[in-house]
Amino acid sequence: MAKQKKGQKAAGGGLREQLLVPAGEVDLTTYDTRATTGFSGTKDDGKLALENLGPEVSDWQERLFAEGRTGGERSILLVLQGMDTSGKGGVIRHGAGLMDPQGLKITSFKAPTPAEKRRGFLWRIRQAVPEHGMIGIFDRSHYEDVLIARVRELVTPNVWNRRYDQINEFEAELTASGVTIVKCYLHISADEQKARLEERLSDPTKYWKYNPGDVDERKLWPDYMEAYQAAIERCNTPDAPWYVIPSDRKWYRNWAVTTILLETLKELNPEWPAADFDVETEKKRLAAT
Repeated sequence: MAKQKKGQKAAGGGLREQLLVPAGEVDLTTYDTRATTGFSGTKDDGKLALENLGPEVSDWQERLFAEGRTGGERSILLVLQGMDTSGKGGVIRHGAGLMDPQGLKITSFKAPTPAEKRRGFLWRIRQAVPEHGMIGIFDRSHYEDVLIARVRELVTPNVWNRRYDQINEFEAELTASGVTIVKCYLHISADEQKARLEERLSDPTKYWKYNPGDVDERKLWPDYMEAYQAAIERCNTPDAPWYVIPSDRKWYRNWAVTTILLETLKELNPEWPAADFDVETEKKRLAAT
């Protein structure tokens, strides 16, 4: 794991500090995709640890939701990026599944429609920003416009080069408005992706998950790694830093992202709203009915 550099530190320490991407040049080959940073147990231990996070992460999420419904202006945006099969859906099922759906807003971004393209690449992203008190989760995000758009040459280099600064400005705007941004790159190896695709082809219950286009994308793996490195390096700010999540081990990936989300909630420290009525009077009124 690359060492953390001065000027880029996750407040509160914990797993966030260990998985935080240092400011400066990024070389993804220095990150072990099978690492279990911050966890020393087995796979079964990891699954149990994730389950045990449920009550605590649910409690903190409810506090944030209650705060937002009583005048609070804070929210969390979890951005999940990664190559196909890296586990964005798995994180949502196993991590977000521990929380109350009414406090979640999950958005899965597909290829933009012609109408969306005409409005600019950030327009549809703005429509999905979580409201006060909510935890928003992006399954893919605005970063696709400096990833696949770059690799597949959907726009000119001048266009995608400008987008890094536009993304930084957009994320700074969100942060200033009360949105805490948590950006996780789910880092898998090419060998692990191949194994997961082979698994889908060998199991009829997983055929629906297989996309023949994934093989075409695999041929561009070096180009995607270059694009990811550039996106992480150029859009890694103190207010909206990146975390690299080793993701060859699914159980660790799920635990790590959920732990980072829990640490973020605890740092925000939302408090239960005080009653805006006289509690004792209401008790008496209720008892009289």
